[in-house]
Amino acid sequence: MSPKKLVIAIDGPAASGKTTTARLVAERLGYVHLDTGAMYRAVAANVVRSGIDPADRVAVCALLPSTHIELRRDDGSLKVILNGDDVTEEIRAQRVTRAVSAVSSIPEVREAMVREQRRLGEAGGVVLEGRDIGTVVFPDADLKIFMVAGIRARARRRQEEEDARGVRTDLDALSRELEERDRLDSTRSMAPLRKAVDAIEVDTSEMSIEQQVTAVVRSAERIMKERERR
Repeated sequence: MSPKKLVIAIDGPAASGKTTTARLVAERLGYVHLDTGAMYRAVAANVVRSGIDPADRVAVCALLPSTHIELRRDDGSLKVILNGDDVTEEIRAQRVTRAVSAVSSIPEVREAMVREQRRLGEAGGVVLEGRDIGTVVFPDADLKIFMVAGIRARARRRQEEEDARGVRTDLDALSRELEERDRLDSTRSMAPLRKAVDAIEVDTSEMSIEQQVTAVVRSAERIMKERERR
């Protein structure tokens, strides 16, 4: 019997390179990529669409039962479906980005998302990325990666993403937004952003995407070879 496929957790702050790296690692290994951040963004998008204050816990919780999220693969790309609508682009809009930290800090939102993430990843052969995968969602993940990068490097990446969408942004403003997002994510009472004690830290400030992917894949291959020898 071949060893069970791995559960790979990739955590880190916004714009550290998690999403692209996780997607390409999954492709390289033949695994499923689960973008947990996209799930939280979809909830935030529904909150924004409904005109609800993202910090209004009661109103956001009341919206949860009518918030239906799907992650679909379409020609190799991830499609995020919210209540039947393709919101893949919408969830990256600035208005959603500004709301997502407050929405994702609500305990009931996190509990609902974590249950779904565990269900999707329990069979293994999955690369999950977010902010609490290795500490909360899958604390026993086979491989944990914690990606970091300098604030300016992250701001430049976010600016490039926005430029590609045709949105002009200010680098200093993006840096401030990322710093505030880090503060909120790291100080929230439930599932704060932090490095798991057994995670491998990867500083991506000066790394290409290919270097990031190679670093994670090599770590995964080492674990798989060790298991095969047992």
